[in-house]
Amino acid sequence: MSVETTDTGPAPKKGMNILFGLTLLGLLLFLWLLLGVSTNSFWTSNNISNLLRQGAMTAILAVGQTFVIITAGIDLSVGAVVGFTSVIVAWLLQAGVPLCAAIVITLLIGVAIGVFHGFGIVRMGLPAFIITLATLTSLRGIGLLLTNGSTISISNEAFTNFSRADFLGIPSLFWMVIVVAIPAYIFLHMSRWGRYLFAVGSNSEAARLSGVNVNRTIYLAYILSSTCAAFVGLLLASRIGIGNATQAEGWELQAIASSVIGGTSLFGAVGSVHGPLLGAFILATINNGANLLNVNSFWQRIITGALIIIIVYFDQLRRRGTR
Repeated sequence: MSVETTDTGPAPKKGMNILFGLTLLGLLLFLWLLLGVSTNSFWTSNNISNLLRQGAMTAILAVGQTFVIITAGIDLSVGAVVGFTSVIVAWLLQAGVPLCAAIVITLLIGVAIGVFHGFGIVRMGLPAFIITLATLTSLRGIGLLLTNGSTISISNEAFTNFSRADFLGIPSLFWMVIVVAIPAYIFLHMSRWGRYLFAVGSNSEAARLSGVNVNRTIYLAYILSSTCAAFVGLLLASRIGIGNATQAEGWELQAIASSVIGGTSLFGAVGSVHGPLLGAFILATINNGANLLNVNSFWQRIITGALIIIIVYFDQLRRRGTR
């Protein structure tokens, strides 16, 4: 039977995704306008650069997380992967490994972590929540063992200067979002592999009967998520100039929140690339605005949690309405 039958799932939602994306963009612009009126420092070049840098790494994590959530899975390890890979690249550079080789090895470690997650889910039959939670804990511990609970300084100026550089007046970290987003969009929305992710998230058994290799698709989703996290680990190490296993704590929740706010359904089969990107910068704007307005940082977490509850609630209502 032809696998093209799996294309019928996400296609009717295409118009709705565009409308939702425009709504998110409108919300983001509204927040920028509101903060521009409320504070004198929001529209300064330094603050906008900081905002773009703050949102960039979360945005890349959110894109990787979206691939997993579309398959009705979850990856709780991405924050730990970021911290662990920052340690790996710092350790490699300190050991005299050439920069390009250190970057490639670090990304391959991200791929290996994704393969391990896929193996745990597909071959061992473990829930995604459990295997990725175990990885979260283990990677933090391994990173602390490698560093003896300390940090590893990075002296490679070519590497550390990258995060501080601008291109056409835009921070290089934000350009990395574009570098990830374009192929991610093509993969998810214009390739058969993207259709397979939606099909598995919609009904894995029906996808299998339609000819989709469900196991391979699950492996692919988790590999992409961990590779994106490893890439963010490189960017974070470049930005702070050290490898630290405790960095990026809680970033997995930021990535999930960005994806959900961007319209990805935690029940699977619904998601996009542009939505999580906008969701990440909405969260970054809320955090940035709260800091400028001297709002207690605890309120930032409350607002994020409330947004997740509201969006997931309406997602449930939508799902009930389509049955």
